[in-house]
Amino acid sequence: MDRIAAIDVLCVGSATYDLVYAVEHHPGPDEKIRAASFAGCGGGPAANAAVTVARLGLQAAFVGYLGRDMFGAAHIAELQRAGVFTDRVARGAFPSAVSAVMVKPDGSRALVSHRNPESLLSPGALDFSGMKARVILFDGHEPSISPPLARYARSRGIATILDAGSVHRGTAELADLVDYLVCSERFGLDFTGEARAERALEKLASHAPNVIITRGEKGLLWKRGAESSRLPAYQVNTVDTTGAGDIFHGALAACLARKKAWRKSLAYASAAAALCCTKIGARPGIPSEEEVKNFLEEREKSLHSKS
Repeated sequence: MDRIAAIDVLCVGSATYDLVYAVEHHPGPDEKIRAASFAGCGGGPAANAAVTVARLGLQAAFVGYLGRDMFGAAHIAELQRAGVFTDRVARGAFPSAVSAVMVKPDGSRALVSHRNPESLLSPGALDFSGMKARVILFDGHEPSISPPLARYARSRGIATILDAGSVHRGTAELADLVDYLVCSERFGLDFTGEARAERALEKLASHAPNVIITRGEKGLLWKRGAESSRLPAYQVNTVDTTGAGDIFHGALAACLARKKAWRKSLAYASAAAALCCTKIGARPGIPSEEEVKNFLEEREKSLHSKS
């Protein structure tokens, strides 16, 4: 039996290999600096989300492209060790996408990435017939295969999420095709032309029935039908913010697959993203189900002790 036929969350989009350098400051023109530490690990929004889902105890599959090179081999092995199904990963002669990430002591980062445009999957490149998933998560970085799959999911009643980090062809087209539009503040403002996140939230609600705008350390805003509110970010000792948004999306997808209550899902996903920020590198920072549970229980006890 094809293992992708029945899973909890299918994650469609980007897989990169991240080269993460901890630096005292981001280098200036013609400056050479030495990193205090280094980590090499898989990355990419959809791939990170898939590992998050698996680490939280559910069945996840990743759909995207990896080259037949050292980075592709390392990444697919990492996905498989995490328990992510890779039956629909396309392998080819074009090189795998690679990112160089420089992280400062305060956790802020600079990132440079490269992907050969010819490695983007063409329509019909993968066969999704017979696929059954509770939730499908898109990051927009496979713009040819994602819209047809989103329409297929809608016709089958499968919940869909868009991780919209910035406005580009993939995210712009998917914004009207998903059930959950979960975007960065940058996407919200750029896509709507608004200057304030609150106004952007209202406009985005005309595109999707459930909207979340993530704002990093400022928390998030959400609108779900007639309801709307905000949720502050959990305060942690931030080491590296790389991948925090990816982990939020993956954890939210896991909650949707488990049919958790809405507000509890938001708190759970926010906790997972916060825990990711406490380690260098997105993939090493992805928490387990037990870590998220313990984190939320400790926060709850802390609130009760203060009241």
